[in-house]
Amino acid sequence: MTAAQADLQAEFLEMPEGLRIDRPEVADGAALWRIAKDSRTLDLNSSYSYLLWCRDFAGTSVVARDEEGTPVAFVTGYVRPERPGTLLVWQVAVDAAHRGRGLAAAMLDGLTARVAAEQTLTSVETTITPGNTASERLFTSFAARHGAGVEREVLFDAGQFPAGPHEAHDPEVLYRIGPLPHPTSR
Repeated sequence: MTAAQADLQAEFLEMPEGLRIDRPEVADGAALWRIAKDSRTLDLNSSYSYLLWCRDFAGTSVVARDEEGTPVAFVTGYVRPERPGTLLVWQVAVDAAHRGRGLAAAMLDGLTARVAAEQTLTSVETTITPGNTASERLFTSFAARHGAGVEREVLFDAGQFPAGPHEAHDPEVLYRIGPLPHPTSR
């Protein structure tokens, strides 16, 4: 582990045994695509988009790696250009073999701590489709751990998504979590 990886790992508390957190690299794009595909709950983006994400948004995303260095989970996000104090979490996915161990929460806590250390972070946003109980729990428990409120509103209703005859998309509900405490007050 390099010194930079050790510094990054120190930001993530209570990682499950045998896993470590790292910044994604372009070489991880295919693995992130596979994890997203295998989740069967995420909107699967093109494999190309995961490669770009690992290149262009590595600073606001994380991967969890197993002992061999293989990605087993990820959180992708970006800082909103119109709201530079807001981290939008795009996708959270954990390989089936590693679910139920608190990995998603540890990655989310660590990612927000890292972003907050690099710039002012006042809120986290994400969108969740109705009925995605795991994501609802992840983000409401994140808000509770950080003493932040949660506002919900429909960001995109079902009719705004293009759909073919056998494709329908549920609405995307925006979860706005904040204000987050200043890093020195945690």
